[in-house]
Amino acid sequence: MLRRLTAAIFAVALASSCFAVAAQAQSWQCAPFARLVSGISLYGDAWTWWDQASGKYERGETPQAGAVLAFRPYASMKKGHVAVVTQVLTDRIIQVTHANWSPISGQRGQVEKDVTVVDVSEAGDWSRVKVWYDPVGDVGTTVYPVYGFIYQSEQAMQVAALDAEAWTETASR
Repeated sequence: MLRRLTAAIFAVALASSCFAVAAQAQSWQCAPFARLVSGISLYGDAWTWWDQASGKYERGETPQAGAVLAFRPYASMKKGHVAVVTQVLTDRIIQVTHANWSPISGQRGQVEKDVTVVDVSEAGDWSRVKVWYDPVGDVGTTVYPVYGFIYQSEQAMQVAALDAEAWTETASR
């Protein structure tokens, strides 16, 4: 329990520091951003992360700070989506930090911090969600299918810390 709490606190602090560095970039895709912020070393399109995580990372239906929420492909979101959980507000509402969701000031590829995600699944199992959409200033009307959460390992947290340090050094040059 203490280990998970420590991991969650570390994840939130790391996400905040990575966010400041990452926000300086011009344009982000969700997968490289989620990898940087979470330290979860998975590659390729977001929809492939769930299967790639099998045997490497724990997966589940319960949100935790620092975990990656993996979306299934849906409609125009053919490559899926991944977002990093920054806060668990209730059993059905979380906040995530993610990239390339809402167009901000008319531009795609932007990073959004602490975006509301609501579990709208009948079973409360986080299989279907609604996500804050900046242009409408509310959670959108679209219901997105979700695989679940990919949880950070201690190794993932160490990778994220090293990546954040490298990005900070690069950004200060």
